[in-house]
Amino acid sequence: MRYAHLGKTGMKVSRLCLGTMNFGGLADEKASFKMMDEALEAGINFFDTADAYGTERGETENIIGRWLAQGGGRRDAVILAAKVFGHCGPHYERYEENSFNDGLSKYKIIKHCEGSLKRMRTDHIELLQMHHIDRDCAHEEMWEGMDVLQQQGKIVYVGSCNYAGWDIADCCWTAKTMRKQGLSSEQSLYNLSNRTLELEVIPACRRFGMGLIIYSPLAGGLLGGAVEKQKEGRRASEGMQAALAKHRPQIEAYETFCAELGESPANIALAWLLHNPAITAPIIGPRTLEQLKESERVPEIALSEETLRKLDEIFPGPGGEAPQAYAW
Repeated sequence: MRYAHLGKTGMKVSRLCLGTMNFGGLADEKASFKMMDEALEAGINFFDTADAYGTERGETENIIGRWLAQGGGRRDAVILAAKVFGHCGPHYERYEENSFNDGLSKYKIIKHCEGSLKRMRTDHIELLQMHHIDRDCAHEEMWEGMDVLQQQGKIVYVGSCNYAGWDIADCCWTAKTMRKQGLSSEQSLYNLSNRTLELEVIPACRRFGMGLIIYSPLAGGLLGGAVEKQKEGRRASEGMQAALAKHRPQIEAYETFCAELGESPANIALAWLLHNPAITAPIIGPRTLEQLKESERVPEIALSEETLRKLDEIFPGPGGEAPQAYAW
C-alpha cells in the first residue's frame, strides 16, 4: 500500500479509502468485519463512513463500533472519516420539518458528532466532513461548532463534501478571518465518465492545500465491467441499464482497451484517479471480500502517458480548468 498526506496536514492516509456505505445493507455484519480486517491487513488505514449510512441510519457506525471494540489495536490503526448533515437514528423521518435536526448549525454539529462517537465507541474522529453544504447556516456558525469539538479533542480535522469551488473558497476564507484551521479535504464525485470536477473544484483544493477524496470512482459500476457483467447484480438495474445504453460506445471502447492492457476496467478506473496529483484517495465501496482484494493492488498499477492519452480520447474532460476551458 502507498500513503499520502491529507492535503497540507501532517496526517498520512492510504491511497485507497475503504468506503463503508454497504455495511449493514448489502454486506451483513460478519462480512463487514472480514472486510475491515482485510483492509488493515492490506495496509488500508483510511475508513470513510457517515451517520446516515445503513438500512437503519446509524447502523453502519454501530457495526464499525462493534468491530473496533474487539481491540487488538484496531482503533489506533484506523483513521476515521465521518460525516454530519442529515437526520440520523430510527425516528429520523419524524424530524423532516425540524430545522435543528438538519443542516450544519452549531447545535447540530456538536450533537450529531457525539452520536457518532457513541455509535463507533471511540473518543475522537480524525476527519469530520460536512456531508453537504448548508446554505441556510453561515460558515461562521459552522466553524464555531467545529471549533468546540476540536477544543474538546473530539475531532482533529474538518472536511467538506459535495462543495462547489466557490463554496470551498468561501468556507476557507471565512475560516481564515476567524483564525481557524480551515478545510483539510473535500470529498466529491469524480470518475472517467464525470470529469466536471476538473473545472473548479480541483483548482480550489490545490489553492487551499486540501486533500481530495473521491466517491463513486466507478460511476456506480458503469466503469467496473458493465458490458461484460450487465446481467449481474446492480448492473442489471433499470438505472444502470439506462446509463449503459446512453454511454455504450464509450464503455465498449473502454472495456476493449482495458482488455488490451490486461487489467480489469475497475482497476484501470481507480488507477487513473491515482495518477492525478491532486487526489489523495478514491473510496472503494466493496460489497464482498473478493471485491476488496481485487482493488488492493491498484496503487501499484502504473499507467503510461500513452495510456492516459487514450483514456482522454475515450472519456474527454471539460477541456481544462475554468475559465480557460470555456473562455480566453
